[in-house]
Amino acid sequence: MICAFIEEHRDEHGVEPICRELQVAPSTYYAHRTRPASARSLQDAELTGAIRRIHEENYGVYGARKVHAELRRQGRQMARCTVERLMRAAGLRGVSRAKGPRTTKPAPETGRPADLVERRFTATSPDRLWVADITYVRTFAGWVYAAFVIDVFSRRVVGWQVATSLYTDLALDALEMGIWTRTKDGADLDGLVHHSDRGVQYRSIRYTQRLEEADAVASVGSKGDSYDNALAEAFNSLFKAELVRNKGPWKDISQLEVAVAEYIDWFNHRRLHGEIGHVPPAEYEHLHAGHTAPELLTISN
Repeated sequence: MICAFIEEHRDEHGVEPICRELQVAPSTYYAHRTRPASARSLQDAELTGAIRRIHEENYGVYGARKVHAELRRQGRQMARCTVERLMRAAGLRGVSRAKGPRTTKPAPETGRPADLVERRFTATSPDRLWVADITYVRTFAGWVYAAFVIDVFSRRVVGWQVATSLYTDLALDALEMGIWTRTKDGADLDGLVHHSDRGVQYRSIRYTQRLEEADAVASVGSKGDSYDNALAEAFNSLFKAELVRNKGPWKDISQLEVAVAEYIDWFNHRRLHGEIGHVPPAEYEHLHAGHTAPELLTISN
């Protein structure tokens, strides 16, 4: 560490003045410079390069846990503490999530659908339970709102849309994308439970009619707090941390729309998800379709 400090500041202060201040013999520093690199330092340098590539290729959001999981997927066997040490030395870290304000206005209680989920965010196969929610993004041109529909089984985003207003069309367009995405591949949505908060967008006549046309069943949180739609809220938190704050600021809706499309593609096909065994959602569904029985996972509050 001392020799590294001298190396970093030698051009500014000179080797000998620094050595005098640190009470280190200049010969110690020069011997260190001419000594061949150790096998461990060479290995650390190679691993740090691999870690840096993984970090950069995944929006710079992965912490040590996910970097370690991706290295193992690539056939590199090493201790997680080694990854933590090298990331710390390289100044690499994951992003942190922060909670934001609500974006949905509760609809009147008349005729509210039942809460069929009751905070049990589990599913035994795709298209048994979807959750939907809306979040917001500040751009230089004004607020932009983003609606997402997520399959609970795999955490896959099946539908999304961005708009400059909170009208019903925003949520409805995201739902339409989800229905189209699944039915074009032959999925049967009969009996699908669609869960949301009590926002007016999800309680509108057009929205509920579209669910009925798809043979899906509407479910609405009964308490009106974030825990009633925890999985969707968790996705929104990731979206804000990994894309909005990490890659912003944003010029306008056009720029954001392109970025969201790229982010969702990465999220569904390449991002490792700890809740489903550190594999991407699309891969998790593929394993399920191949009759490999993945572990049933639960979100606990």
